[in-house]
Amino acid sequence: MTRRWEDKSRLLAASRGRQLALLSLAGLIWIQPVISLGPITAGSAAYAASTPTVKVGEEIITSGAKLLHYQYTTPRASKILADVIQVDLTNPYVKLDVMTGKGGQVTTRQSVQGMAQETKAVAGINADYFNVNGQGVPMGASVSEGAMITSPSQLQGMYAFSVSKKGTPSIDQYIFDGTVRAEDGSTFTLAGINKESYFTEPSKSYSHVNAMYIYTSAWKSADRPKDSGTTPTEVLVRNGVIQQISPGAAIAGDVPSDGYILRAHGTAATYISTHMGVGQKLDANYQLVSATNGSKLDPADQQMMVGGHTLLVEQGKVSSFTRSTTSISGASGVARTAVGYSKDGKTAYLITAQKNASSSGMTLAELQNFMTSIGIWKGLNLDGGGSTTMVNRPLAETGTQLSFTTSNGSTTQRLVASGLGVYSEAPKGTLKGLIVSGTNSLLIGQEAKYTLKGYDNFYNPVDASGINANWKSSAGSLVWTGNSFKAVKAGATNVTAASGQASASVKVNVLGGADLTSLSTNVQSLPLTAGTSAAVQVTAMLKNGGSAKVPADALNWEMIGFKGSVKNGTLSVNSVNSNAKVGYAIARYDGFSTVIVLSQAGQQTWEDFENTSYPFTFSGLPAEASGTVQVTAGSGDHAGSKVLQLNYNLTGGVGNKYAYAQFNGSVGKAIPAKASSMSVDVFGDSSLNWLRAEFDVNGKAVYADLARPLDFTGWKTLNVDLSSSGLGANAKLKRLYVVNLADGQDERALTGSIAFDNIRFTVPGAGANSGQLNSTVVMTVGQKSLTASGKKVALDVAPIIKGDTTYVPIRYVLDYFGGQANWDGATQKITVLRGNTMIDLTVGQKDFILNGLRKQAAVSPLIMQNRTLVPLRMVSETLGISVKWEQNTKSITLQS
Repeated sequence: MTRRWEDKSRLLAASRGRQLALLSLAGLIWIQPVISLGPITAGSAAYAASTPTVKVGEEIITSGAKLLHYQYTTPRASKILADVIQVDLTNPYVKLDVMTGKGGQVTTRQSVQGMAQETKAVAGINADYFNVNGQGVPMGASVSEGAMITSPSQLQGMYAFSVSKKGTPSIDQYIFDGTVRAEDGSTFTLAGINKESYFTEPSKSYSHVNAMYIYTSAWKSADRPKDSGTTPTEVLVRNGVIQQISPGAAIAGDVPSDGYILRAHGTAATYISTHMGVGQKLDANYQLVSATNGSKLDPADQQMMVGGHTLLVEQGKVSSFTRSTTSISGASGVARTAVGYSKDGKTAYLITAQKNASSSGMTLAELQNFMTSIGIWKGLNLDGGGSTTMVNRPLAETGTQLSFTTSNGSTTQRLVASGLGVYSEAPKGTLKGLIVSGTNSLLIGQEAKYTLKGYDNFYNPVDASGINANWKSSAGSLVWTGNSFKAVKAGATNVTAASGQASASVKVNVLGGADLTSLSTNVQSLPLTAGTSAAVQVTAMLKNGGSAKVPADALNWEMIGFKGSVKNGTLSVNSVNSNAKVGYAIARYDGFSTVIVLSQAGQQTWEDFENTSYPFTFSGLPAEASGTVQVTAGSGDHAGSKVLQLNYNLTGGVGNKYAYAQFNGSVGKAIPAKASSMSVDVFGDSSLNWLRAEFDVNGKAVYADLARPLDFTGWKTLNVDLSSSGLGANAKLKRLYVVNLADGQDERALTGSIAFDNIRFTVPGAGANSGQLNSTVVMTVGQKSLTASGKKVALDVAPIIKGDTTYVPIRYVLDYFGGQANWDGATQKITVLRGNTMIDLTVGQKDFILNGLRKQAAVSPLIMQNRTLVPLRMVSETLGISVKWEQNTKSITLQS
């Protein structure tokens, strides 16, 4: 049965305008004729029965649809990943439909995920082929809810997949059969609906020559079509009545939603001029006819239809190709897209084969064999290659995600002409399940909030704001604070949320010292001077390859050689112990340690501007900013000395404004290596602007705030901590400058004058090695004494040999080499310190910590006669002490 066009137009307008994403594996297919008119036999099918197909995963998408993951192995490739959306066509709560471009219009192209989002599809794949260099129109027929969006092109061997409104699937090749009937009773053949120009097969003729096409509001482009090689005559029809006839020219504007435009050329245009007039009635009728058996199909009876390429599977077996596959890389392993259905017609399969770093793609023959292995009765090839895309909505989520990485790389999706979408038709249901999301690992002291999402008995998302859940942790490593969980000790636990009969858990591992490979601070060294302070952040590197900032309250600090504290992330030195040349700030996280070494430091006057031999220049932003920089006589407290004066005028221009005093032109001047702090005397002007310094470190800018805001008048010494700035050994001071921000600009002065004097840098002293001693110590295995500087000293326990390792009481050794060893009986741990080195060793464990890095020795420390003995060579050489062994006397000589 046929339908009049006006009935179809109403159907189309009533449809949801779901988009059809059409992808082209090779754009040549549009203009390249078929190589042979007869069927082309599929190759490489001999191994089908022996090729293993293994299902490796399954996910529910919605009621009646699930996503299956397969691994497929062939003689050509050991690993091919395929993803299949399985749709129950008998389920009243799920349906398939076409997705078309943007807003349901052809010529607009959009990614599959974009079309799914726009049309609220819960899953989808790309569908029909299209000319990648053309206007972006599906080659085949596309039908949505009974309304034809595009008709099939006159191309040989191109099949289409459809589902009737009764839920019956079909795959066939169709011919468009349509006519227009004028008021005088005459008729003319319609060539198609919403088609761009192409070469027909087998005649290889221009598609729009002597032909008449219908264009509806589903056509977006202003060209109907472009590059057709023909001059159009167009007729506007609304409600079955001719409104306008435009001989030899297109009608301006878009096609109205309640009508259509006939586009004609040659004999078709002559028919219009002979048989049509404005105000006359016009009927348009069409149907599809099977090219295989001649049966007629009314698009109005179809829920959906998408076009494709060659037939792949027929009656559960590999079929012959129905057109040449050369232009779609049939014999190569590429990404593929296909669709099929089961023998009983109750299940549809949306199929993709991945081509990415994890999968080698499929040849068409491999795709055929895979499809038969999963139960496809009849199957059709859709567009593949860079167009192959699948999206799905995970449980409890409201939007779709890429099911796998496309062959375009990463998350890149090709913009395509059409797609095949899966839609949920279910009503709102009752809460069935929950999904808990959040971090799977925490450090002690960290807090984390976990989000809750739910899905109903139709597997559709539930508004999470309406879910009242009870939260709990299965172990004491996490404590519920009322709105989050806080990690309090190392260990694994399950975070569980429950609401009614629904509950869900996520496994959380609170990481302890055993899970770390290193612990580091942003500051490695500091001056051992009262008043020293530095912002300290401790970072943990994890065995799983990740890293995390350690919460301040998860750290235990120990100060050796000075009295100080760490509060609010700042390490402060209050006083230095008498005769201390080296200090240690030891941070421990669940027993894992790192150290900041403090040593005697010196402050160097870097620039006092008395005898400068390099230039200073002014620079400003925006271009209207002006000012001067000069070395001049000081005033007030600095009278009699020279200072660097910066005068600025920032009244011109808009936005953020800057006035720079540049050192050595724009090059900058080198500062002392590894400077840990800087001080500068500044004459302020109470402008409330910012005052900053800019350093250059191997071409990278590093900034430090001197005053924020500059809220004083007269001379003041400003100090800035540089310990965490990473200045290293090649830093230069490039400029000191004033910043006037646009935000609140009326509150700050735009003109002013400031001055600088006595720029000083603090550098840690010759290092921590200043506390080390040079000495020679001789010990003998089995003897409870040592000799140092000719004096014999008694020991509590003698050195021993166990296996091939010599063990010594290290505490006595360190007394003569400028170091110390501290014992913690509770943890069975000994901490060894010398110079800039700290070693944490644990009795019975081969793992040890060296300056925050986990290491492993061949042997572990041990306890003899209530004294701890350590592996001599490993510890001594790590501390910079050489070891000489005398076999005859079994004596050990240590030197530094």
